[in-house]
Amino acid sequence: MRTIKEHSIMENPFVLVPYVSKDLFCDRKRETETVVEYLMGGANITLISPRRYGKTGLIYRALEEIQGKDKNIRTLYVDIYSSNTIEDFIRLFAESVVRNLKKKSAISSFWGFLGGIRPVISYDGITGIPKLSISYQDEEEKRTTLASLFKYLEELKCTVIVALDEFQQIRNYPDINMEALLRTYIQPLKNVHFIFSGSKKHMMTSMFTDAKSPFYESTRLLFLDKIDKVAYSSFIREQFERFNKRISDEAIDFITSWTKLHTFYTQSLCNHIFIKEDFSVSLEAAKKSASQLLYENEQQFLEVRNLLTSNQWEFLKAIAKEGEVRQPTSGAFILKYRIGTPANSRRLLQSLQDKELILSTSTKEGIAYSVYNVFLSRYLENL
Repeated sequence: MRTIKEHSIMENPFVLVPYVSKDLFCDRKRETETVVEYLMGGANITLISPRRYGKTGLIYRALEEIQGKDKNIRTLYVDIYSSNTIEDFIRLFAESVVRNLKKKSAISSFWGFLGGIRPVISYDGITGIPKLSISYQDEEEKRTTLASLFKYLEELKCTVIVALDEFQQIRNYPDINMEALLRTYIQPLKNVHFIFSGSKKHMMTSMFTDAKSPFYESTRLLFLDKIDKVAYSSFIREQFERFNKRISDEAIDFITSWTKLHTFYTQSLCNHIFIKEDFSVSLEAAKKSASQLLYENEQQFLEVRNLLTSNQWEFLKAIAKEGEVRQPTSGAFILKYRIGTPANSRRLLQSLQDKELILSTSTKEGIAYSVYNVFLSRYLENL
């Protein structure tokens, strides 16, 4: 058993970053095995899940597992969520390559391979992560640089796996069909395989299942669901016990129910409880932490309210109070919350989905709508 050292930063097993280590990664054994199996078999993968479900952590875990099987396989993770143009995409991609090149000579060789572009490299003062600034003469030079990036990976003469996270972002790039361009460069590659992951289900599904899309049926499609309650409950208990802390079954049941098994919010609540409680966690203690988290986030919730119309805020509150809504245009729902008409309900629903405040989940019974942010949902249901 580990013990907590006095006068040091507390080690907390409930991490709030995507991935730290296998020991602090909850379950996902079946999903990890599937991703590894497909990639090792030479297939490309499309991984889709709502944000903060643990998608990025699964990618890191799978890549770690693959490298454990074969040290010669190289892996790259590129988060393009912040990208708005092809220039951003190239910069983020190139930064990922540079982070994986340890020697200065290898970095110089990499730039030479890209055809004479002159990047300005700086390093983050805290993290040491390289940051690039690249100037281009014209639009054609951007395309040439992008093509050279993929060619460089292909000519490494080893298997390379590239994870492009929040891949749907490329559909927002102005004045360019980025999907068609990437498909042109990616299709001939033999040694480079891809994980295309994203959080906007409708857009991602369209990119890979619509016959008119360049990436149509080019990957294995995987949808990430919530972690099983039994598995998550065992994980929570084991992590507390590793630090000589006990947590009651009632407290665990409350945690998994209150957070709706949404990975980020479950981790956040457990992280908070772990900090506050020294030896034993009761149901009351878990509830107290949940209340404190809502209080700490209240200003953030009020900022959301300020960005919405009063009708949007009331509609969001209605969804929260129901917990999950399957028929938002039904007479009963509209009458109960004074929404007005089915058409008005549809407009409000779409506007809040566009703002990523309402999550739609496909089930066997149909589509279920809920408030995306679980903490916001718990806050609203008490108003």
